[in-house]
Amino acid sequence: MSEQPVYQRILLKLSGEALMGDQRFGIAPDVVARLADEVRDVHGLGVQTAIVLGGGNIIRGVSAAAQGIDRVAGDHMGLLATVINGLALQDALEKRGVTTRLMSAVEMRQIAEPFIRRRAIRHLEKGRVVLFVGGTGNPFFTTDSAAALRANEMHADVLLKATKVDGVYDANPDKDPNAQFLKTLTYRQALDAGLQVMDAAAVALCMENGIPIKVFNMKVKGNIQRVILGDNIGSLVSAGGHEA
Repeated sequence: MSEQPVYQRILLKLSGEALMGDQRFGIAPDVVARLADEVRDVHGLGVQTAIVLGGGNIIRGVSAAAQGIDRVAGDHMGLLATVINGLALQDALEKRGVTTRLMSAVEMRQIAEPFIRRRAIRHLEKGRVVLFVGGTGNPFFTTDSAAALRANEMHADVLLKATKVDGVYDANPDKDPNAQFLKTLTYRQALDAGLQVMDAAAVALCMENGIPIKVFNMKVKGNIQRVILGDNIGSLVSAGGHEA
């Protein structure tokens, strides 16, 4: 593992479920505090850091639709949930002395800045952690797609997908004890095999622009920094299916 960051600008995707810890719903303050500590440490290395937050710890549009709520309304509810999560993480980061900007794809000026690409890049260049909320601002798109979109718009060196497992498997390791861990794979392999790396639209967008996707276990303390410093953990999805 290097002592210097191997990436200069990152886009970190945090699911809403990542914020609820062992709870069944909502935000676990201790988990948010730990994530804020880790982001602070990465930011302290001089890495330009942007984060996209999900909202599944509060509500998912697909789940809401399954319960009879109109899909568009459900997705809008999910977008608002990401704003709640963004405010929680922003508060924790600011308490740790990290300057942040909360930028929303859904306009709500009293709470967050509207997303403007050039302004977001400028925030990163000035050393601020940028939290992207509101998904893409549109229904029918996941926050994975939002993460891929923002990673491309920000010209990120890598998209970091923080999950609850060690990386990418050829089957669900929670259901199949024979699931094989995949250390490296290509975008095409991920798409053709239907592997649950990110949704297909997100993988395709990263493939089109050559942004590698690093999938790793965020439940292990310090893993975000280990990835940034080039430690050989997690799975890498890239054009060649190997480390650059």
